Amino acid sequence: MSDPKTSRPDVDEPTRDPDDMTLGPDHRPWSAQPRWRRDFPIDWPEDGFVARRDFVKFLVLTSFAFVAGQAWIAAKRMLRRRHEEAASSELKIASLSSLPRGSATTFRYPGGDDPCLLVHDHDGQLYAYSQSCTHLSCAVVPEIERGLLRCPCHEGYFELRSGKNVAGPPPRPLPRIMLAVRGDDVFAVGVETRTV
Repeated sequence: MSDPKTSRPDVDEPTRDPDDMTLGPDHRPWSAQPRWRRDFPIDWPEDGFVARRDFVKFLVLTSFAFVAGQAWIAAKRMLRRRHEEAASSELKIASLSSLPRGSATTFRYPGGDDPCLLVHDHDGQLYAYSQSCTHLSCAVVPEIERGLLRCPCHEGYFELRSGKNVAGPPPRPLPRIMLAVRGDDVFAVGVETRTV
């Protein structure tokens, strides 16, 4: 006895009318198509292609997203610079009586996310620098006896008296924090960024 499903011409194969016949993407005849194609006879060969209009729309939207992202970054940088300029007014960071010779202390300047280091050497001189190494921003630590600031992450060294990079991978000197001493108080009054 024949199976009623297979005996139906509309299931087993499409009608012979050329307008109703669906060919596979490989343009083989219906009888040569795999069973899954006979079970799902709808082909959209052009579905995998992207129209020029859609491609141009994608490019325009992607470009717009990049431009918007760059504008956002520039705006944030400008706002941060204005904030730093406003915050770069004087800031009391220590008193000489609480910072004996041969010691150091940390502070944040000009913003709350900018770690800095104040060193009072054995000769009574004060030096202040950004504590972020110019290589990969690891925190530098003072070695006052050797006259150096050392970055322990990659063994970078800076001269204590000048902040100049003297060994290791750091590409430029540490930014110097300008100081003012009034009586017993030490103030940070600005940042000097150097490239060489």
